[in-house]
Amino acid sequence: MRAGDVALLILRLTLAVVLWPHGAQKALGWFGGGGIAATVGGLSHHVGIPAGLAYLVIAVEFLGPIALVLGALTRLAALGIFVDMFVAAYLVHARNGFFMNFSGRQAGEGIEYFVYACGVALALVVAGAGALSLDAAFVRNRARR
Repeated sequence: MRAGDVALLILRLTLAVVLWPHGAQKALGWFGGGGIAATVGGLSHHVGIPAGLAYLVIAVEFLGPIALVLGALTRLAALGIFVDMFVAAYLVHARNGFFMNFSGRQAGEGIEYFVYACGVALALVVAGAGALSLDAAFVRNRARR
């Protein structure tokens, strides 16, 4: 096992653990979230995102982290997460500056979290899942045939 493969596993798991609860808020209403109907309504009404794209946001944030944990379709999942986080930073959070709103004195959250998420997602798009993944197992299995 190579250090690079372990590093990719750490990146996949870190991004998944941080993002999945946000997806669960949107998809299931867990962790104080509104669930699908409220999320689609909120994204459509307040942000101006078409309903179809709002459903895609929910799928990316809920299913994407599961794919990352498994290392399945990693580049596709990471690309979806990158686009989702970039658009959220641009459309909603950039007006609040860089920093998270830990002090409660800002109008909302800045882009700090989104920069981190985009960076990790982009690294996974470029490098893939690594050897410790279903993606790699599929390739190994296919090569044996």
